[in-house]
Amino acid sequence: MNNNNSENPETKYPKPPFKKQPQSPPGETKLMDPLPDHGEESYVGHNLLEGKTVIITGGDSGIGKATAIAMAREGANIVIAYKDEIENEDAYDTAEWVKQAGSQVILFKGDLRDELNCKKLIEETVTQFEKIDVLINNAAYQMTYKEIEDITAEEWNKTFEVNLSAMFYLVKYGKKYIPAGGSIINTTSVNAYDPNPTLLPYAASKAAIQNFTASLAEKLLQDGTGIRVNAVAPGPIWTPLIPSTIPDHDKFGNNTPIGRPGQPAEIAPIYVFLASDAASYISGATIPATGGRITI
Repeated sequence: MNNNNSENPETKYPKPPFKKQPQSPPGETKLMDPLPDHGEESYVGHNLLEGKTVIITGGDSGIGKATAIAMAREGANIVIAYKDEIENEDAYDTAEWVKQAGSQVILFKGDLRDELNCKKLIEETVTQFEKIDVLINNAAYQMTYKEIEDITAEEWNKTFEVNLSAMFYLVKYGKKYIPAGGSIINTTSVNAYDPNPTLLPYAASKAAIQNFTASLAEKLLQDGTGIRVNAVAPGPIWTPLIPSTIPDHDKFGNNTPIGRPGQPAEIAPIYVFLASDAASYISGATIPATGGRITI
């Protein structure tokens, strides 16, 4: 990974054009060129989450993987939820990085569109760790469509079930195990502000997540739970989802003022911050990380 100029964000990581590298969804990290940076060699922890228990959905790769590595190095135990057999290798690799940080890890494989799987994820976490300090709802599904007629009802519903319904189920079952001072962090997207018309279901679901985040934050503070709820809105980030779902991934990230896609390692510190005591006065917020794309 070319990281010689750490001061200039425009030259810190590779820029497009990238070589064409189509994959089948959800994609595998090892097939990507360039390989994403998850902070494996760079993230340094400062005990910000010592003794915390963190659930990360979609924790096998991409932003989830980078966040798992970062939070483990901050002292947290990690539960990595992922869906498919094809993601096993990525999930096992992430688990190894967590263990190397001296933290405990649970791998949970299951389709979180199923409410019972969400309940099971919560129960297995509490059985092992007795509590949930941080719930990161990060798993997502997207596909590209040229025409609205190409979007089937099944595809529309699947997108919302993965991106939004699973989030609701996990909050529903996990809330009672999150102590005061705990945190829920949802992954939305720059598409909530500047929707890509070829990602119509995905963009709509991400806007709904932002609304869900704001509403839930207010609800939980009114209830006196002491649980903060926030969101992160990444721009184009170089993850396995990109070559497996976006046909013109060779140009990915060239629509940002910085001129390149972000790397997962550049996003993970935002989740660490929102989960830490440094963000104790922040709830109901969305933090954009969009490579300079405007979100106002």
